[in-house]
Amino acid sequence: MTVNFQYVNTDVSEALSAFTTERLEKLANKFEFIISAQVYIKHDDNKHDAGKICNIELSLPGPRIFATSNERTYELAVTETINDLTRQLKKRKQTYKTH
Repeated sequence: MTVNFQYVNTDVSEALSAFTTERLEKLANKFEFIISAQVYIKHDDNKHDAGKICNIELSLPGPRIFATSNERTYELAVTETINDLTRQLKKRKQTYKTH
């Protein structure tokens, strides 16, 4: 699985990239039909209590899966986004099994 990162309005962080890649690799091991991931890390100055945004789009057979979250820290945003993607992937896997 290939993972592409884009940082918008924030500095590039190797630690955050490694953390996100590690979490996505675990997801790819569980759901082997994932092809690639696009990760967008953004910062929103208008949100004082939150403003750390993580968008992840997964490419897989059929329609792409997308999730986003806006949290206090980037790590929380990544974790919450991956939890949302896991929920969507479980539903998608059930549809694969029925056909």
